[in-house]
Amino acid sequence: MKVLGVETSCDETSAAVVRDGVEILSNVISSQVALHRPYGGVVPELASRNHLQLIDTVIEQALAEARTSIDGIDVVAATYGPGLASSLLIGLNAAKGVAFATGKPFVGINHVEAHLYSPLLANAVPDALPTISLIVSGGHTILAHATAIGKHTILGQTVDDAAGEAFDKVAKLLGLGYPGGPEIEKRAEHGNPASIDFPRSMLHDESYNFSFSGLKTSVLYFLRKNPQHRVEDVCASFQEAVVDVLVGKIVRATIELGVNTVSASGGVSINRRFREKLGAECARRHLRLLLAPANLCTDNAAMIAALAYYKLPSGGQADFSLEVAPSIGLGAGELSCPHA
Repeated sequence: MKVLGVETSCDETSAAVVRDGVEILSNVISSQVALHRPYGGVVPELASRNHLQLIDTVIEQALAEARTSIDGIDVVAATYGPGLASSLLIGLNAAKGVAFATGKPFVGINHVEAHLYSPLLANAVPDALPTISLIVSGGHTILAHATAIGKHTILGQTVDDAAGEAFDKVAKLLGLGYPGGPEIEKRAEHGNPASIDFPRSMLHDESYNFSFSGLKTSVLYFLRKNPQHRVEDVCASFQEAVVDVLVGKIVRATIELGVNTVSASGGVSINRRFREKLGAECARRHLRLLLAPANLCTDNAAMIAALAYYKLPSGGQADFSLEVAPSIGLGAGELSCPHA
């Protein structure tokens, strides 16, 4: 079964064709980073206008790279939330239009849920469950316990800034470029991560929740008191504090819930120091670690198409009245956790 996926939740216009949930035939991603860089963040009006200009071309390119036509597609899927409403509308309506015109089944996919399962699908092990799964991106920091595709429990999530937001805000404080994550990571390679003792907020808290706003404020105060600071040391120490909290919460969850498989997804999971430290902890504790390649960690349509394949048999087909849900949570299968 070939699924055409469409993703326009923020500032990437993406379309992909995935066969049987794991074989990626194409995954076209048009990034708008250069467009938004002068503004230090995503401008919704510019993002939606760019999606509108590119969506047809991106879908056509995805079909061409997959060496198929629209007639060779069995299912059409698109992100309906969360994200920027004006951006979501472009991809969702384009996908609905394709499905309606061709008579193909249409599936609406939760963007965050697609991130959750993307490491399993990228590694072609959709049955490698249960997992302790971290979703860590620009707008989300969520720790979940997944027992089957579509069945997961939220263990904890950020109570203020997401990790990706903290990277962007600290990069702005340091006068670095946008997006902040790659800029901080690049400079951290030449810094001393032990030079500044930034706080590890909520690391030893009983819950699995996260908080990075206080860490950002600590960086601000440090910069004010130390105008002769070395940028590389600040970046390395800040990055280490974030990574310590993320890895610490993951490891504790595996111990307390007795789970032997770990996965991480979202743009921040590309960070080399995060992967290095999480990999070392998993190896030390004999845990299986599943990570997606970088192009499947940021927003992409392949994860949308892959998840749709597994959603369809269990009643995942949507009708054309489906609307965008900019503020939706993790979605189907979400349960409350007594420790959250």
